[in-house]
Amino acid sequence: MQLVITEKPSVARSISEVIGAVESKDGYMEGNGYLVSWCVGHLVELAQPESYGEQRKKWTYESLPVKPENWQYEVKAYTKAQYEVLYQLMHREDVPATICATDVG
Repeated sequence: MQLVITEKPSVARSISEVIGAVESKDGYMEGNGYLVSWCVGHLVELAQPESYGEQRKKWTYESLPVKPENWQYEVKAYTKAQYEVLYQLMHREDVPATICATDVG
């Protein structure tokens, strides 16, 4: 299986029709050797400052710039379900490759 990830559901439906992945699943389409799924905007964002410790909860000009040694990321609450779908698809044993069919951003 090859996994195709698109930017949004409408693009996934269009690509699915062309490549023959017409079986609808929860969060993706499947068929003809392909899995086609989608993002819903940006699934992940930079963690909020307080994630780096209480001292970052309130900031002052003196505490700037903030340059964490290791940046942290969070899955947005409203994208968590689709993030989980993509995570599961990307970790399937029968998926050796992922095709990025999103925009360049």
